[in-house]
Amino acid sequence: MPTALRIGAYRFYFYSHDCGEPRHMHVDRENRSAKFWLDPDVSLAENHGYSRQELRTIERIIRDHRERLCNEWDAFCRGDTGTS
Repeated sequence: MPTALRIGAYRFYFYSHDCGEPRHMHVDRENRSAKFWLDPDVSLAENHGYSRQELRTIERIIRDHRERLCNEWDAFCRGDTGTS
């Protein structure tokens, strides 16, 4: 389960078997978890325990780091290293 980003108490990751799905990230903190789609725009797919306010914070973090998160997904799932 590749971790793409850690910010504060949040861990942004995906499962290796997720590569058959559209790009997305799981976000965990303590016993809470959420899943956000990255394409075509950042949107909440699932929520398990986060408040609406915290979901907005997480969405903002994802938007701020979307390019990096997409690059991490692509590098792992598509073997795209970003080099020619």
